[in-house]
Amino acid sequence: METQLRAAVISWLESAPDLSGLNAIEEESPLKASPPWLGIAASASTDWSTKDRDGREVRIALELVTRGDETDGDAAFVKAITERITTLPADQGAFTIVNARFMRARSERRRNNLRASLLEFRIHILSNDTE
Repeated sequence: METQLRAAVISWLESAPDLSGLNAIEEESPLKASPPWLGIAASASTDWSTKDRDGREVRIALELVTRGDETDGDAAFVKAITERITTLPADQGAFTIVNARFMRARSERRRNNLRASLLEFRIHILSNDTE
């Protein structure tokens, strides 16, 4: 389910009008895209099953990389990403999203006038397979 959730997250982010200014939204750090871009830095899951359904608690960390001295654009992207992730549609076909919550963020300035923000989310999902 974690792999399917990662794909759903990327697809949902790609369809966000507020994120159209990003050069790439990828499942990993894009190799050829120039900033600004967004990628899944890491994900991990633990059991969150019920008596009759398989479930996972998935932690997804997204990395936003931008370039420049001003942080206003970064703040707008971070807000749009957070709002988008926390409004993932519940019905995802093979699984249902029970909730999606922002957990933490970390920002840093890097060499060559780059900035990076790491955003971590916790998403609870239940399988729709009833077998």
